[in-house]
Amino acid sequence: MKLISVNVSLPVEIEYNNKLISTGIFKKPVNSEITISASGLAGDQQVDLNKHGGEHKAVYAFSADHYDYWRTELEQPELHYGQFGENLTISDLDEATLCIGDQLKIGDCLLEITQPRVPCYKLGIAINLKTMPKLFVQHGATGMYFRVLASGSIKQGDAIERVHQHPQQLAVKTLFNAYFDSNFVNPVKILQRAADITELSEEWRQKVLVRLSPT
Repeated sequence: MKLISVNVSLPVEIEYNNKLISTGIFKKPVNSEITISASGLAGDQQVDLNKHGGEHKAVYAFSADHYDYWRTELEQPELHYGQFGENLTISDLDEATLCIGDQLKIGDCLLEITQPRVPCYKLGIAINLKTMPKLFVQHGATGMYFRVLASGSIKQGDAIERVHQHPQQLAVKTLFNAYFDSNFVNPVKILQRAADITELSEEWRQKVLVRLSPT
């Protein structure tokens, strides 16, 4: 894996559905070295902290390999790194093999995978397509959120190494599909595994526990 782009943004106000909203989704690539701490990247800021940011979602990464698919699917060849709201655009970042609780080392930083991404309506704003959140979920290539175990500096071009694989080996994509895909075989078994992983974010733990609760 390699760090292809580092992307940050400060909040901006835009008009949406005849209202002014503030959003930090318009990430732009930066070429300088960036510091990552437990609260996220220097020069980056989230707006709705109930849905974005915090310990379990300090950093969001998305695969550079997904861009060709979306450029073709959406007929938007101009899509740039950071357009999906990711802080880190990484080559070979594979949701099918990377697992909840895995740890990745980038530069001086140590990051731990905490959950898949569930997009909100602001992804539609970033892509200029209201149906984009639904399409994103259907495609299942979600990227992943991290907590920061060790702060440090990173820069474009840094090599990325998985230095720890969680013993449960529950892939990010497997968890996402077990929750969202109605055709998934035996999702309860996967969700029960997820509930036992202490590294899973609290947001997703609650989602899993609600789904497992008797109706």
